[in-house]
Amino acid sequence: MQTRRDVVTWLSALSLVGLARPLAADESAEDKAERAARAWLSLVDSGRYSESWDETAAVFKGAVTKEQWQQALAAVRAPLGACLSRKLVSRKLVESLPGAPKGPYVVIQLAADFEKKQDAVETITPALDGSWRVSGYFIR
Repeated sequence: MQTRRDVVTWLSALSLVGLARPLAADESAEDKAERAARAWLSLVDSGRYSESWDETAAVFKGAVTKEQWQQALAAVRAPLGACLSRKLVSRKLVESLPGAPKGPYVVIQLAADFEKKQDAVETITPALDGSWRVSGYFIR
């Protein structure tokens, strides 16, 4: 038989679980998009270029073939060496981008240091495509 104290403890724990859900649900579009972008960048960083294309948004796949993507990354990213660090510079939720279908998109800029290039800037643009998926990537 449960005591009153057991019931109170159980109800308290249950209410804490209930409170945790709304806090997690409050994750912003920018947070979700950045998390997706960083997961995608880990594929690129590890040289899994084919898989990175597989994980892009439909608009990206419509603009560049998997083979073109692999060649472009091999030419641009491989010479930079390993990524040593990345720091968020900015991120902004936008409804549209020039020449692209209606969004939403999150434009994310990261300051990155690579083995063979310091002070690079990566611009990565996830689009809401069922879930947040990368629709553009540029590095300078």
